Amino acid sequence: MRIAIFQRDADHRQQLERVLTQCGHACVPFGDALTLARTLAASTVDMLVLDWQGSQVAGAELLRTLRAVNGSQIPVLFVSEDASDESVVRAFSVGADDYVGLPVCPSVLRARVNALLRRAFPDRYENMTIDAGPYHFDMRCQAVSVHGKPVLLSTTQYRLAALFFSNIGRVLSRDHIYAMVWGRELHTLTRTIDSHVSRLRLLLEIETPNGFRLQPVYKSGYRLLRLQDDNEALATEGAECESA
Repeated sequence: MRIAIFQRDADHRQQLERVLTQCGHACVPFGDALTLARTLAASTVDMLVLDWQGSQVAGAELLRTLRAVNGSQIPVLFVSEDASDESVVRAFSVGADDYVGLPVCPSVLRARVNALLRRAFPDRYENMTIDAGPYHFDMRCQAVSVHGKPVLLSTTQYRLAALFFSNIGRVLSRDHIYAMVWGRELHTLTRTIDSHVSRLRLLLEIETPNGFRLQPVYKSGYRLLRLQDDNEALATEGAECESA
């Protein structure tokens, strides 16, 4: 999972990053709340680990801003030196999923983060298979089939496909995709992602007859759409317009 960390104190920030990286997560650390907010306006993550008291943006205001951009599904854990009852209660009242005070035991942090991620993304933690229309993914064997026919993918292609089919309908930014598939942050412009996406469309026949569309999202990244859900949304919008 890709986790954004905002923590004012550099030592605490490095400790949080170290603990979560050791769990296999990709971390994007920030020491400034405004930089975090600007970055996440164009980037996607799976979880937020935030300091409650920012130097320029208070925790409640920061959480509202990030929720508005990233959606309500993204779990938010506050890890802060401010462990007062007042701050904890206020954090939960504005939408926090959990709150712990510093210093925090690494094993406790790992347990809380994993619990929140399991709750937010149960399919990725509880199921070892993904079934979506004619597509079947066996996570143990890293194998995929379409209409029952195995499709041979490279390790990178499989990771990319599994990422999209684990996030149907969700916009994934380019840096998010690069971090989760290639294992490092994207710092320069590259056509690598586009080339792999184009090849994946052909290999897995991600097209209308199979019920899915893998589309680019302007100035962001890509989104895998289930066409039935897309059509239902359009039908609903049309009905609302007619009744208005």
